[in-house]
Amino acid sequence: MTRADIEAVLGLLDIPLARTRPDLAVAGSPERSLERTAVEDPGGGLWIVERHDARQAARKQEIAAAAAYIGARLPEVRPCLAFAPGRFVAERAGAAWQVSPYVAGVELERPAFAFEGWRGEALADLLVRFRRAAAGLSGDASCFSLAAFVRDLAGKLGERERRVFEQVHPAVLRLERELFPKLAGVPAAFSHGDLHPLNVVWSPAGIGALIDFEFCGPRPETYDAALLVGCVGMEDPRSLTGDLVGSFVGGLRAGAGYSAPGWEAFPDLVLALRFAWLSDWLRRGDREMVDLEAVYIGLLLGDRERLEKAWA
Repeated sequence: MTRADIEAVLGLLDIPLARTRPDLAVAGSPERSLERTAVEDPGGGLWIVERHDARQAARKQEIAAAAAYIGARLPEVRPCLAFAPGRFVAERAGAAWQVSPYVAGVELERPAFAFEGWRGEALADLLVRFRRAAAGLSGDASCFSLAAFVRDLAGKLGERERRVFEQVHPAVLRLERELFPKLAGVPAAFSHGDLHPLNVVWSPAGIGALIDFEFCGPRPETYDAALLVGCVGMEDPRSLTGDLVGSFVGGLRAGAGYSAPGWEAFPDLVLALRFAWLSDWLRRGDREMVDLEAVYIGLLLGDRERLEKAWA
């Protein structure tokens, strides 16, 4: 990403470039783009400029449009800037470009944050309000099948990763028996799709922004909640019954309006969504995390009854 590229993209938005800010950390996964950098305009305004593969332009537009819809109703969502009415992607020099506001935050202390109850309250409040803000969005819920994903991964593990397959196979059997037949009865809702504490920009006393909508779309209604709980527990399994998770689940039970089938599926959904992380570690070739994830899946399965009681 050259200075000329950045100036040209910002110029489409009538934003002059004063300087790039490589000293500023950009929250969220760097894998969401080919390149990204923080920049500053002459008035001190800060922005993030991202370069994407041109083949992703349509999906990036779809994601940004959904974020803009939600951002109009939820201040913690800071959507990309529009190059034209309703158009959030600029195609230039064989790439797709996006510009969004930069939001400064504070780094989480890991794993200590996973036991801080006030964060659970803040996350529950955010998710309750997110659900209201996204209520008008729709999409094809049939385009995503958690059961098909887990089955496909299990088949590949059986062929290529026999040791890992044997570790997680009891969990697959549990999901086949107890979760997948029930998912059709869980209402779908538009979801963030990757809601966890590291996709939140934190201030010292609360939440400044919700970021990384890459996997947004219709999902079982308790999908976001289950994914977050599983991610918190990965920091330290003891946190699964700690203050953050307890206050988070309690806040959702009080205000999220989930259905009885949604809550019934919740514990097994926490377990099922760890297979997405297992798949990601395998894709990255991170053997240490593959082994750790397999152990964590076994822990979630073995402790399921105790966890279900705690989350109730």
